[in-house]
Amino acid sequence: MLTDFNGLFADRVMRVQKSFIREILKVAADSEIISFAGGLPNPELFPVADIQKACNDLLEEEGRSVLQYSTTEGYAPLREMIAQQYRDQYNLDVSADNILVTNGSQQGLDLLAKILIEPGDRVLIESPGYLGAIQALSLYQPEFVTVPLTDNGPALEAFKQAFDKPVKLYYSVPNFQNPSGVTYSAKVRGEVAEILNNTQTLLVEDNPYGALRFMGEDIPPIKTQVGNQSILLGSFSKTVVPSFRLGWVCADLPIMEKLIVAKQGSDLHTNYFGQRIVHHFYTRGNIDTHMANIKEAYRVQRDAMVNMIEKYFPENIQFTRPEGGMFIWVTMPEHISSMELFDLAIEQKVAFVPGDPFYVDGGGKNSFRLNYSNANPEQIEAGISKLGDVMKKMMD
Repeated sequence: MLTDFNGLFADRVMRVQKSFIREILKVAADSEIISFAGGLPNPELFPVADIQKACNDLLEEEGRSVLQYSTTEGYAPLREMIAQQYRDQYNLDVSADNILVTNGSQQGLDLLAKILIEPGDRVLIESPGYLGAIQALSLYQPEFVTVPLTDNGPALEAFKQAFDKPVKLYYSVPNFQNPSGVTYSAKVRGEVAEILNNTQTLLVEDNPYGALRFMGEDIPPIKTQVGNQSILLGSFSKTVVPSFRLGWVCADLPIMEKLIVAKQGSDLHTNYFGQRIVHHFYTRGNIDTHMANIKEAYRVQRDAMVNMIEKYFPENIQFTRPEGGMFIWVTMPEHISSMELFDLAIEQKVAFVPGDPFYVDGGGKNSFRLNYSNANPEQIEAGISKLGDVMKKMMD
């Protein structure tokens, strides 16, 4: 009988902690808690009737075939639909052959790390950075290099300095970044592209929130300026439903060939029935009305949170004002701990995510992330007012 399992595990998995956010969500599952912690879409906006109709139509029209195994690359018409959107929106030279359907964009990131990263490779990430990316990339033991974010994207001087030594990969979330809500400006995208064009670094543009813009104007991906040096990640989790876990990778063919091999070794193919439901919804459902409803609802929720922060939080805090997405980033005076604030807020039945886990090199101890998409305006006012009271007491 085994008495010590620790000696069995690979070094790469022993170095990676459980997701801090997933652990917080267990605490926030209490129905009495007002939770701003998760990155959860609003379930009131899920297109239940359209999904039910898609299921019925597919089972009636193609019952047995939609329940069979499928190809690793994914359902061809869905891949073509994604490619067509890139062509129509941004005039990108993309075909279905450049699209791989994955189990959420998270799997896309894992597969990219699997085929690209050797232990010790330098990987550049934003600071604060997306926790899911930090966790996925950490399994492959890179050397993380960080670039701080400003209100308009990465701090350009620090970004330039990061390339004093070769960088294998730059992982970015240019639209309504998780956790900060920051969007790269057109000017900063141009500067980033100019720097990258003089390197052999691959750019990963993760874009789960780009379709959730409810203010301002859409900005083209950096790929329009760097071509095949950019790999795009996308997701249906925020536009349809998260439980399908459907996302995709858009990459040049040499990279795509390796991704397919890695995916075959991982899970053969992504849920085929889910792919067919999503394609049906986009092509025969009410996608335009659905997206308009989401964006209007999130605009109302975002405005409510911004207004309540201005009303109830201490004056000496800073926070982002996103034009889309799901998150606001709050920065307190340096001597205030967001971990301490979290413990006190939970006692008042309010949850958020402290900033520490979003940094791989320390930092963030006086910052935290708020999610507004899964709370109505009444809950937002109640939760933010309680949080403001706790903050004021800590600062007295």
